[in-house]
Amino acid sequence: MSDEKKKFRGRRRAEGNNPVNQGGPGGMMPGEKAKDFKGTMKKLVVYLRRYMPAIIACLVIAIASTVLSIIGPKILGGATDGLFSGLMEMIAGADTNGDGVVGINMNSILYILLFCGGIYLVSAILMYIQYYILNNIANKISYTLREQISAKINRLPLAYFDTHSTGDVLSRITNDVDTLTTSLNQSVPQMVSAITSVIGVVIMMFTINVWMTLITLLILPLSFLAVTQIVKRSQPYYKKQQEYLGEANGQVEEMYGGHLVVKAFGQEEATEAEFNEVNEKLYGSAWKSQFLGGMMMPVMNFVGNIGYVLVVILGGYFALTGGITVGNIQAFIQYVRNFTQPITQIANSSNVLQQTAAASERVFAFLDEVEETPDTEHPVDPAEVEGSVYFAHVSFGYLPEKTIIHDFSAIIQPGQQVAIVGPTGAGKTTMVKLLMRFYDVNSGAILVDGYDVKQFTRGGLRSMFGMVLQDTWLYNDTIMENIRYGRLDATDEEVIEAARAAQADRFIRTLPEGYQMVLNEEASNISQGQKQLLTIARTILSQPKILILDEATSSVDTRTEMSIQKAMKTLMEGRTSFVIAHRLSTIRDADMILVMRDGDIVETGTHTELLEKGGFYAQLYNSQFETGVSA
Repeated sequence: MSDEKKKFRGRRRAEGNNPVNQGGPGGMMPGEKAKDFKGTMKKLVVYLRRYMPAIIACLVIAIASTVLSIIGPKILGGATDGLFSGLMEMIAGADTNGDGVVGINMNSILYILLFCGGIYLVSAILMYIQYYILNNIANKISYTLREQISAKINRLPLAYFDTHSTGDVLSRITNDVDTLTTSLNQSVPQMVSAITSVIGVVIMMFTINVWMTLITLLILPLSFLAVTQIVKRSQPYYKKQQEYLGEANGQVEEMYGGHLVVKAFGQEEATEAEFNEVNEKLYGSAWKSQFLGGMMMPVMNFVGNIGYVLVVILGGYFALTGGITVGNIQAFIQYVRNFTQPITQIANSSNVLQQTAAASERVFAFLDEVEETPDTEHPVDPAEVEGSVYFAHVSFGYLPEKTIIHDFSAIIQPGQQVAIVGPTGAGKTTMVKLLMRFYDVNSGAILVDGYDVKQFTRGGLRSMFGMVLQDTWLYNDTIMENIRYGRLDATDEEVIEAARAAQADRFIRTLPEGYQMVLNEEASNISQGQKQLLTIARTILSQPKILILDEATSSVDTRTEMSIQKAMKTLMEGRTSFVIAHRLSTIRDADMILVMRDGDIVETGTHTELLEKGGFYAQLYNSQFETGVSA
């Protein structure tokens, strides 16, 4: 594979800007930064407005819980002082406290321990309440975002999916929403707790001894330097890791979907070699990112131990000179041990906030995408339509600068069978997409019964059509339900009758569970021809006013094709129908044949009339015999 091709495939998979709607998951990358951090965070705050009272309450609870946990060591220091002074009294044999008790006052110590235990218990309960509320909020936000994205997908024009990979869209629904909700559920309260801890610990240390606190604060620049250097070096590897992961996932997705083609062309070794190449890059970047990320805690512990040693030395000196009690030394050492951990949490949470902003930016960018033009407020009732279609000087291009349909005009009367023929790329299927308003024309108009298709709602317009495409689409359910998809309120008897009309009933009854057989996700447990028959049965069941048959019999044998043609002839009676065909023998009886070449209609007429003209259609028709294709 050439380097240019590898770069294109890697970019397509990782970034999701694939113009042909393929590729693997892109997704937000660890360490990726939002282009507009402040603007995105403002949008996020506005979006979370309805949850803000509960979020603020949780943050207040987090602060209260952290404050209570900070007070604990100072109170325990009082118990230590009681034990130490009691021991000293026992050794000296005198009442140095003046309380009339020589030795350890266990009641006082027990009271202190119970009080401290109560504080820790309340702190734990508050922490539980905080995470319980935040978990509910995060799940609601996740549900709402995914629901909005799902609804947005249905409102986006097909042009969006021509320029964005499926993996990229899925990544926004899964990875980005998960990153956002996980941050709200864990990282934000963790950051609030960490900041509160740092401030609270510093205040408590100052109340114990100013000089020891100043010595401890000297490790802050060292801690900050260590954290920033590690994050600075690890983030590029995290980004590369996710890029290579997207490329590897994309290749796996492509090869899994096309494994039959890979085997047919004997490309197993080449595919494996390509995957190993990407996997090696993924391994290298993942190893480096994880190694550097794993250094964070050991380095912070080392820096913390430096401060710990300095505090022990200085605390010992102050204890000998009577400047501090043993209990306060114990409390101070606990504070020193708890000082570096919040700093690490703040650094990690800052990185997570960047990821959150990047994920939010991608989600909001998707939700802000330009939607299809709204349906008209006063639509035409599709029930009144008889089925006449008028293409009036239609011009269209998938890209503005590249027109593929130049000046298409045709008038089709209700009940006519119209065949559209022409070489590959002539624009046949594009005309069908325009007719169903999957795309809007650039100029000209398409009229149904004299009404512009834009005067119908999209749903109302498409409800008039029944489609049988060359590429079959079936989903993971029973055969009965796959056929019933054409009309959801149809009875089992009507489904079976439609299957009989499509010549599908016989083969269905030979299957292990008949109509109740469940098709797998790829519908690969039945043949391609059988899948085609099921889609034809589904269309027959829908009883549409206008039929669209795009190579509808391309995957069935000649004998079955003849039977289907009979069923289709009955179905098409009284209905306008458009038949796209490459096998021209299948459209001999069409009322009108539109011959297309390079986006224009070059000939019109019946089969006999066009053969007599001896033009382009005659060349196409006769070429079937020259290449050995049976008429």
